[in-house]
Amino acid sequence: MNEVYEFLKSCGTYYLATVDGDQPRVRPFGTVNIFEGKLYIQTGKKKDVSKQLHANPKAEICAFSADGRWVRVAGKLIPDDRREAKKAMLDAYPNLRGMYSEDDDNTEVLYFEGAKATISSFTAAPVSYEF
Repeated sequence: MNEVYEFLKSCGTYYLATVDGDQPRVRPFGTVNIFEGKLYIQTGKKKDVSKQLHANPKAEICAFSADGRWVRVAGKLIPDDRREAKKAMLDAYPNLRGMYSEDDDNTEVLYFEGAKATISSFTAAPVSYEF
């Protein structure tokens, strides 16, 4: 999980895919954090992405690095409403504090459950992880 976290951090932006009925939806994200041994992302509860994940928690993220490698992480994204989890994410991304707070009713953090991640490239064998 740490390798996947470091890869995502180094990319800066990753793309999160969800399902909206029978339509896939993809959008850029940038928040990733490890809290209590789990890989977390962050969004707002008022956003469509949150509604989609509550209807179907299966999701996948993908990021491409400058060195020509990419990562895909698939699993379920599980909401964690604890203040401590929200605070840890916002402490890692203080620039979000203008829009979010661990004490508001909008901030949402979610962690991967049953994640399968693969780091691939055109020049080396893929490396897979489960967490």
